[in-house]
Amino acid sequence: MRIFTATLITETNTFAPSPTGMGGYEAYGIYHGNASSAEPEGLGAATVELRRLADADGHEIVESLTTMAQPSGRTVQQAYERFREEILTDLKAALPVDAVILLLHGAMVAEYCDDCEGDLIEAVRTLVGEDVPIGVELDLHCHFTEKMQLNANVIVCFKEYPHTDIIDRMREVFALTVACAEGRIRPVTVAYDCRMVGVWHTTREPMSGFVKRMQALEGNGGVLSVSFGHGFPWGDVADSGAKIWVITDNDEALARRIATQPGQELWEMRKEARPQAVSIDEALDHALAFDGGPVVLADVADNPGGGAPCDSTFILQRLVERGVDNVALGCVYDIGAVQTCREAGIGTRLTLRIGGKTGVSSGASVDLTVTVRAIVDEHVQRIEGGWVSRLGSAVWVFSDSGIDIVLVTVREQTIAPTAFTDLGIDLKSKRLVVVKSMQHFHAEFAPIAREVLYVSTPGALTPDFANLPYRVRSLNYWPRVESPFLSA
Repeated sequence: MRIFTATLITETNTFAPSPTGMGGYEAYGIYHGNASSAEPEGLGAATVELRRLADADGHEIVESLTTMAQPSGRTVQQAYERFREEILTDLKAALPVDAVILLLHGAMVAEYCDDCEGDLIEAVRTLVGEDVPIGVELDLHCHFTEKMQLNANVIVCFKEYPHTDIIDRMREVFALTVACAEGRIRPVTVAYDCRMVGVWHTTREPMSGFVKRMQALEGNGGVLSVSFGHGFPWGDVADSGAKIWVITDNDEALARRIATQPGQELWEMRKEARPQAVSIDEALDHALAFDGGPVVLADVADNPGGGAPCDSTFILQRLVERGVDNVALGCVYDIGAVQTCREAGIGTRLTLRIGGKTGVSSGASVDLTVTVRAIVDEHVQRIEGGWVSRLGSAVWVFSDSGIDIVLVTVREQTIAPTAFTDLGIDLKSKRLVVVKSMQHFHAEFAPIAREVLYVSTPGALTPDFANLPYRVRSLNYWPRVESPFLSA
């Protein structure tokens, strides 16, 4: 069997002021059919596993484009069209194929296209015809659209947040797509609109149990797959919001009934399931009450993984004002500060202006007297399992006020302790560790944390879901509307 595959991933914050251009994709890498060999521990990792699965079953993989960009504003239209054209050109050259597997995000928005994934899948369908199955893996922060559903045979999204199951879900997509190509199943998909906007952490109850119950439905009586797409709240598009979809083996009535079950369960636990964020001072008061640490504080509103600038200073400013020391904070995206420290050199003590450079949501820059402790030209954070995330040039500075700060030149959320420790910072000795991330940090930081607290700041990613300034998305959703199923 000949299987065509491509990867195109970004998550679009339509409220973000800065567009996502080619530079955003180049920062992660743009690979033209060779990601599995050129970047096997990074962007190509999923394709490496796809090749392994195909080889084991005697199938051939035809690899096309692989690229990814850190979330920001809408992708420049020319960039999206260039990527789409490359994938379609490669597919034409590969024809005939027996199946297509696409690794996408689900919340990519271009300047003139609100549903890039649906648009791409539709174009692929036009090329391969109706008889070739298309399987798609999505991030759980996707917008599940009608165009996606009409043109793909199999769509599966991650179940875990943080996304610790990317490879597992890709294996699921592979197995179902191959089974469809071999005529062993006839997938039918039905979606349930939960009419909710929010964020759900699967690392704690009731969501951890919810995921287990979803998985328990799979493999029984013709149910092939159950997905919960959380949606991406900061994407103002028509299909934004939480949805459940179920794939069955040619049984639409069963898919509809099964999709309704977890959908209604999620509604019943909507208040209990939403994450609770505390103010900066509440977080500091709570954390400092402990004898020992570290207590991990998540600066959720400045999460670059959702399109935030990653240079806000609200927590740093308060730490300084309150005289809190023995703190590690990172990673702050500040190209200018990194360059200043590089020119100064290790061991130099200087006054450094940190953060607050991108816009209003970044707060004011903070001037600190610091000593440069380490400089690394190609810093990375290494995640358990071997995956590597690039941070660019990085500097560790230690302030006279007792705060260790990691400054980087690649806007990336902090998801692994190695972002600190590989520079020489001992996290276990710290009272507090502040990370710029919403939830992806949890898998790696929770094991070393005395406690994890989610902190609400005035950053770019407001958790005030009831008042997001939507212009395109319907306003009939909870928590903006108390009973959206009773409204028009």
